[in-house]
Amino acid sequence: MFKSTTLYIFALVLVACSSLSMAQQTEDSLEVDLRSPYQTILTHLKYLQEESYYPDLAAEVFNRRDFNRREARDLAIKLKQVLDGKGLYIELEDVPKQGNYLDSASNRSRYILVSTYPDIYVEKQGDKWYYSRRTATIVEDYHKEVFPFGTLPKMGTNKYFGLYLWQYIGILILVGASFLIHRLLTFLLDRLITRVLFRAGYKEVARRYIVPVARPLSIFFVFLLLRIFEPMLQLPIKTSQYTVLAINALLPFFATWVFYRGADLVGLYFQKLASKTESTLDDQLVPLIRKILKSFVVIIGGLVILQNLQIPILPFLTGLSIGGLAFALAAQDTVKNFFGSVMIFIDKPFQIGDWITTGQIDGTVEEVGIRSTRVRTFRDSVVYVPNGNLANATIDNHGLRVYRRFFTQIAINYDTPPDLIELYIEGLRKLVVDHPHTRKDYYEVHLNEMADSSLNIMFYIFFQVPSWSDELTCRHEIILSIIRLADQIGINFAFPTQTIHVENLPGQESLSPHYPESNDAKKQMDQFLSNRGDSPQE
Repeated sequence: MFKSTTLYIFALVLVACSSLSMAQQTEDSLEVDLRSPYQTILTHLKYLQEESYYPDLAAEVFNRRDFNRREARDLAIKLKQVLDGKGLYIELEDVPKQGNYLDSASNRSRYILVSTYPDIYVEKQGDKWYYSRRTATIVEDYHKEVFPFGTLPKMGTNKYFGLYLWQYIGILILVGASFLIHRLLTFLLDRLITRVLFRAGYKEVARRYIVPVARPLSIFFVFLLLRIFEPMLQLPIKTSQYTVLAINALLPFFATWVFYRGADLVGLYFQKLASKTESTLDDQLVPLIRKILKSFVVIIGGLVILQNLQIPILPFLTGLSIGGLAFALAAQDTVKNFFGSVMIFIDKPFQIGDWITTGQIDGTVEEVGIRSTRVRTFRDSVVYVPNGNLANATIDNHGLRVYRRFFTQIAINYDTPPDLIELYIEGLRKLVVDHPHTRKDYYEVHLNEMADSSLNIMFYIFFQVPSWSDELTCRHEIILSIIRLADQIGINFAFPTQTIHVENLPGQESLSPHYPESNDAKKQMDQFLSNRGDSPQE
């Protein structure tokens, strides 16, 4: 029994030594070609594949004058892990094969593997191409960034559909942990925070603004954790490339979603500030700010997503700017209206609820938008006025009036006695003084005109009221007081009349008046002027 066991162990040792010897012979038989960027990068990647794993050969891509064998091997392995972990697939067909290659940007003998990582490049040293010293110094930092918790040792030799069993187990663990974390974060945001807000009296804020943010925010944190732990699975480079690409695109997507929802919360804050001001135009400005903020979030988020999908943004922006210029030329009125709305918000010629008159438009301002202003006319129709036109138009803002004028002519009969007229005018002035909403320092009530069929009293006063409805109420009260006073003292209002006077009729005395002599008339006038108590000379 002992002999058979010894023979078995001896046979295993012989097989192992034979395998090592064959592997050594195979490795010694392989050649390393570093005459071009293509050959150097191919050597590095080829000899670290599972089917051709020769790390000592891969280490040749680092100059031995700067690094010993162990350091070079460690750098080669870590650099390969960084490239795979970040999903950086090197298209060898695009790598230059000329030994005298010059980088057009720097005019130096160097080749950058990936444009997004300019520190990783090969350069010509003598007649061979090696990874640069800069690359060697930065590899350790990149490796700690990609693998903050280190790498897992590869276990097993059998693959199933391109992956090891331990990789499938790791994927299941990541998916399960992601689901649990998502549920936990959603619970914390949706239940605990909203419960605190409910108790603080912010129930509506919690429902409308906090709860919609909870789900995308928790998903964002889940994908953030996936980006940290996914490289530890050491997936094949093609799989890793698409996985990293998807995670890098979904991260800004959910971040954009969070900020898009958060714009409503910012709008709520500005709405609170606007409610403290007297101007209603600020209240209309809040929805506009919210829309602009959301548009800005979507644009920035879209650009970040495109960048993470490795879509060149600069040509896109260049084309967008040219297209934008053409669009601006084709949409001059839209641009004009936009800047008109900006000027309205800056100058504030009116605010929401003001009664304005401009041209043929007469009504109350209901809404100020980006392109147009909505005015409700007194016919209850709605007129949309382009802001560009309003910015250049003359606007009569009745809403900014401190006083609202009321003017009318009170027509009384010609046969009304002068003393009664004076008494009535005195009573009218007392009505103005006693009314609670009239201007007391300026009003005019005078016998003003001798019309065709009446004596006209000018009634010119001002109301100090905030709205047109209040003005109409005050007019109603004043007019009723004017009628009641006239009825009380016996004043009759005149109607438009026309009298036909026939001067002579047969058999009747002539209706023509008999005028006194001029001397008699002069004596009577002097007597009147000397006796009247309201003479200007006195």
